[in-house]
Amino acid sequence: MTTTVRLAEITPGNVDAAIGLRVRADQEHLVAPVVKSLAEAFAYGDAAWPRLILDGDRPVGFLMAFFDVDFGGGDPGADLRSGLWRLNIAAGEQGRGYGTFAVRSVAAEIRCRGGTRVTTTWHPGDDGPERFYRGLGFRPTGETSGDQRVGVLEPA
Repeated sequence: MTTTVRLAEITPGNVDAAIGLRVRADQEHLVAPVVKSLAEAFAYGDAAWPRLILDGDRPVGFLMAFFDVDFGGGDPGADLRSGLWRLNIAAGEQGRGYGTFAVRSVAAEIRCRGGTRVTTTWHPGDDGPERFYRGLGFRPTGETSGDQRVGVLEPA
């Protein structure tokens, strides 16, 4: 990974590059495509934070974070969480540190917004990203979200 890695807002000028990003074929069942994430970002408004990961001007990945989403059920504000919603690193770009950069960038943004925890989810199993997230310090909470495990990184 070079030192020119950065996050960029999704704009009319780069939306096609974002939508064109593809993970490896054997990972497609593990993460939604970018186009679905962008539709969800539109629906969730300010709670969603979609970003293109660029190395120089070259798109290498996509992330979407979420901020202050209430998971408390019937008790408003009881369980506000922020974290990494999606992470798609392009098939030919994996293993170069872009995923780590993405997670650290989300953690930094959460800290800037006053948060101290990063929440994410992953599909269990040998083919899933659990080892990646645990290697960065995430620990399983024991919760699930659908068929995914919930993990938390403290402090962010």
